[in-house]
Amino acid sequence: MKKILLILTITIGALILSSCGRDSNILRVGMDLKYPPFETVDTSNNPEGISVDIAYALGEYLGREVEIVNTDFGSIIPSIQSGEIDIAIASMSITDARKEVVDFSDPYFYFKIITLVNQDFATTNNLDQDSTVEELLAIEGTRYTGIASQVSSSIPQSYGKEVTEATDLGTAVESVAQGTADVLLMSANPVVDGYKANPTTTMVMWDPFVASPIGMAVRKGNTELLEQVNAFIATFSEPDGLYDVLAEKWDDILLDRLGRYGLDFYINE
Repeated sequence: MKKILLILTITIGALILSSCGRDSNILRVGMDLKYPPFETVDTSNNPEGISVDIAYALGEYLGREVEIVNTDFGSIIPSIQSGEIDIAIASMSITDARKEVVDFSDPYFYFKIITLVNQDFATTNNLDQDSTVEELLAIEGTRYTGIASQVSSSIPQSYGKEVTEATDLGTAVESVAQGTADVLLMSANPVVDGYKANPTTTMVMWDPFVASPIGMAVRKGNTELLEQVNAFIATFSEPDGLYDVLAEKWDDILLDRLGRYGLDFYINE
């Protein structure tokens, strides 16, 4: 019964229209709605996705109405700092640099950072989908592409690799597909989507570079909201808690998209 009620809450919440006012009871949640199945829109342009469901469940937990604020990923932290949004639930990796400017919740997901590889490069270097990170790193002269201020750039840079930074995900994927770059590191869904769009010129390497912890972000010093959010996250693993609810709703979709894994891929570190 608890699971059914929570599913109904999420479904009803997804139908609530965004408020135009600045009512203090409205929780303004920022996310970039172009990263399915976590943050996206449905055919009527309404917010939809795993992060959207989490946002509405948080609103229910806090007794607050939720307004989803569609915000370009690069503008989310400035929007938190300016007070335009109250919290980011945006598949945002917890990094030392970001912790300097916002406060993060406890992790609630772990995004494995895997690799989109140019197929000709893979063939030349005897790589396949089960090759390891160590094998890839050992190849000299590999051309990395990534997105500025995201893990796709910072991770290879941490290994001393030069990265040609792209302005957006689509450009980065296209550079791998066309062979102007060899590899792109990203979380699983963008990598698999990039492969599906370019199945003859790219491939996926599943061995993760890291399991990047994902947290919700609030303005520095907003301890009241942060404590509430951490208490909310602590309920996820309870029987019939949010992990179970999300898995019931999204497992088949994730399995179809990834071809290998369901929600557990993101829960387990």
